[in-house]
Amino acid sequence: MLDHLPILQVIVPLLAAPACLLLNKPRISWLFACFAAVISLLISAALLNQVQHSGVISYMLGGWEAPWGIEYRIDLLSAYVLLIVSAIGTIVLLAANTGIRNEIDEDKQSLFYVLYLLCMAGLLGIVATGDIFNVFVFLEISSLATYALVAFGRDRRALLTAYQYLIVGTIGATFLLMGIGLLYSLTGTLNMQDIANRLPLVSETSTAYTAFVFMIVGVALKLALFPLHLWLPNTYTYAPSIVTAFLAATATKVAIYLLIRLHFSIFGDDFGGGVIQTVFIALGLLSVFVASTVAIKQPNIKRLFAYSSVAQIGYMIIGIGIGTSLGLQGTLLHLFNHALMKGALFLALAAVVYRIGSTDRACFNGLAKHMPWTMAAVVIAGLSLIGVPLTVGFISKWYLVLASLQSGLWPVALLIVIGSLLAVYYVWTLVESAYFGKADPSLNSASSPPIKEAPLGLLIPLWILVLANVYFGIDTRLPLEASAQAANMLMGAGQ
Repeated sequence: MLDHLPILQVIVPLLAAPACLLLNKPRISWLFACFAAVISLLISAALLNQVQHSGVISYMLGGWEAPWGIEYRIDLLSAYVLLIVSAIGTIVLLAANTGIRNEIDEDKQSLFYVLYLLCMAGLLGIVATGDIFNVFVFLEISSLATYALVAFGRDRRALLTAYQYLIVGTIGATFLLMGIGLLYSLTGTLNMQDIANRLPLVSETSTAYTAFVFMIVGVALKLALFPLHLWLPNTYTYAPSIVTAFLAATATKVAIYLLIRLHFSIFGDDFGGGVIQTVFIALGLLSVFVASTVAIKQPNIKRLFAYSSVAQIGYMIIGIGIGTSLGLQGTLLHLFNHALMKGALFLALAAVVYRIGSTDRACFNGLAKHMPWTMAAVVIAGLSLIGVPLTVGFISKWYLVLASLQSGLWPVALLIVIGSLLAVYYVWTLVESAYFGKADPSLNSASSPPIKEAPLGLLIPLWILVLANVYFGIDTRLPLEASAQAANMLMGAGQ
């Protein structure tokens, strides 16, 4: 059984999805989906442990040797990201039974779990496969499920948002597929390891550069890199809150993984000289400052944190652009840490939506008196988002600053710090409203039920993520060791 863990990582949620539809009872479907997600989490933990001790795992489907057959290839980078996706997917799913109760009709809740598991299977497949065309296939599986999940939102704008996301996602997938086709015409193979071995012979051709541009643009659309981010704020705002928490903590992280895989493993970190690194740093800094500035004035808190996600993606792109092992480690650390931050923040917003049905800024005035545990979670996750010491956010931003200084890019280091100060402003305005603002009288009128704390079904998963933000900010061994090993491997200093 241990020999088949790479394929089981994808097969378990993929087969569990239609089973949830056959069960057709929301609570039973949720329990079965949680069981499948926990199995996937245990598999990803076992894979990371196996890779750290035994090296890269190569799994040949049907016994066909690569490059003729499809290979699942688990190295340190993919094992690290598999753990992030499966862990966050499982924790958010634990909150789903309560979280979707007021946002999705009961007769559609079983279908929700079907789509959730399909999306999760697609994301895990992107990370596990060693075949670049399979990446496209799994990308489409996760994307199609995501469009449907977004459309579940009761606000009519969710349907329009899902349609717009479908259009943008299709454009991104088309760019990626065209790049894959050009690579295949150059190398005659779809196996990523085989492409990496053959590409240096033709890397200076215009076709190779065209393929690179097509694939990077396609992935940039998927990860919402500025200025290709316009689909993300509406998607996060109008999707059901549980869907937003899942997507914010996993989908963009997998897109970052794919960008790293393309840039470092296939084309090589020296492809295109220093131009590519300069472009990444410039776009990353623009993402940080433009998105953070726009976030400050947002009247809807989900939309505020959606723009914040665009800014945090910018930090990860900066680390890639620095182009050193330390810079890449900073990106991988922030990938892990941002999943914890945004998972916690959006689950907190799911708790607010459960009680008051809105995430408008005005509804947060005085809310800490009625929902103290939820607002305390927002404060701690917000501090992590800023990068306060003893939280995970500090660790990754510290490494990005160190990488910038090590490379002589002190203006970049200074801008990273200034960008964090913008986060201080919009997080503080939210905390100020919740703790010192005057509550809207209509929310506590005699005709409406009093606002109470969120139920344990939401609070327990929320506080698992909140405590993880603090724990991994103090005991950094797991993310630091895994990210350092993965970064060294990608830069050619490891295995």
